Amino acid sequence: MLSLIYFFLAALAEISGCFAFWAWQRLDKSIFWLLPGSISLLLFAWLLTLTPTNIAGRSYAIYGGIYICCSLGWSWLVEKSIPDKWDIVGATLCLLGAAIILLMPRG
Repeated sequence: MLSLIYFFLAALAEISGCFAFWAWQRLDKSIFWLLPGSISLLLFAWLLTLTPTNIAGRSYAIYGGIYICCSLGWSWLVEKSIPDKWDIVGATLCLLGAAIILLMPRG
């Protein structure tokens, strides 16, 4: 359960950090948005090191499914863009894939 919290917090840190750069570049926000954005991206990278696998690529793969769902939640809550049925179907498939990678026994 703790690993899911790390993945979720990493996703929020990456999305908010990248959004700060997006806001500066695409929404004409102040360059000062880059400081919290950079800190958030450093936090993201650190949080991924706390996840339960010793294989970085596997950790990134699991994280990817969670990231996709969190990104759609961000677009809904922050950018006021409601996910459509295909967003939901795609995110569900990604979460299923992430769960298989995370939970299946290794031989």
